[in-house]
Amino acid sequence: MSPSDPKHAVVSRGQWLAARRQLWLHEKAFTHQRDELAAARRALPWVQVEEDYRFHGPHGELGLAELFAGRSQLLVYHFMFAEGWDEGCPGCSFLADHFDGANLHLAHHDVTLAAVSRAPYAEFQAFRQRMGWHFPWFSSHGSRFNQDFGVSVATDGSAEYNYEVYTGNEAELPGLSAFYKEADGRVYHTYSTYARGLDILVNAYNFLDLAPLGRNEAGTMDWVRHHDRYEGMASKPHCCKQ
Repeated sequence: MSPSDPKHAVVSRGQWLAARRQLWLHEKAFTHQRDELAAARRALPWVQVEEDYRFHGPHGELGLAELFAGRSQLLVYHFMFAEGWDEGCPGCSFLADHFDGANLHLAHHDVTLAAVSRAPYAEFQAFRQRMGWHFPWFSSHGSRFNQDFGVSVATDGSAEYNYEVYTGNEAELPGLSAFYKEADGRVYHTYSTYARGLDILVNAYNFLDLAPLGRNEAGTMDWVRHHDRYEGMASKPHCCKQ
C-alpha cells in the first residue's frame, strides 16, 4: 500500500461493522495480554543499587536517592546528549516533548520522571531553554551511571545494548530505567528498557497508530525533527553533533 495512493476495499456500513467487530476481539485480547505483560514487569526481581552515583543539577551535586524528589518511585530517561554536542538527539527530543504533560500527573502519584545525560550540566542548558522543557534533567558526567545502565557503550563489538551484543556505531543510545526507594533510603533497580521498548513513552505514536496511514515512516522516526525544525517553524540547519 503506497501512502500517497492507499488502496482499500470500500464496503457497506454493515460489512464494515462486521470487520470492525472481528478487530475488536483482537484488540480486547491484546489489552489483556498487555495487562499480563505489565504484571510480569512488576514481578521482576530487584537489584539493590550500591554504587554511589553522583549527578549534577541546578542546585549542585546530588546522589541517586535525591533524584526521587521525596517520592518512592523514579523513572530515569537516558537522554542522548554527550559532551561536546550542540543539541540533543532528535528521537530523544521527540520522546521528551511528552514528559512535562505526564509529570503534571505522575508527581501526584508517587512517581518522579527525570532525564539524565552524560554531557556536563551546563552544556545542555541552552538546548533545554530552546525546547521549552521543564522536567528535571540531570548530568551524570564523571560517573559510570550511563555505562552501568547500558546506554553509553563501546562500538568495538565488546558491548551489549538492549540485552544483546551491540554491533552499531553510536556510543550514546536511549533507554529508560526504573528505581524504587525504601523509607530507609535503600534504592533498587527494578527495570530497564531500550530501543523499541521505548515506544510506549511516545503518545504521538499512539495517535498515529489510530490514523488511516499509521506511523507511515520508512525507518523508525525518520520523519521526526526537533519541534522547532518542522516546516513553518524556526529555520535552522538540522544536525546532531556526535
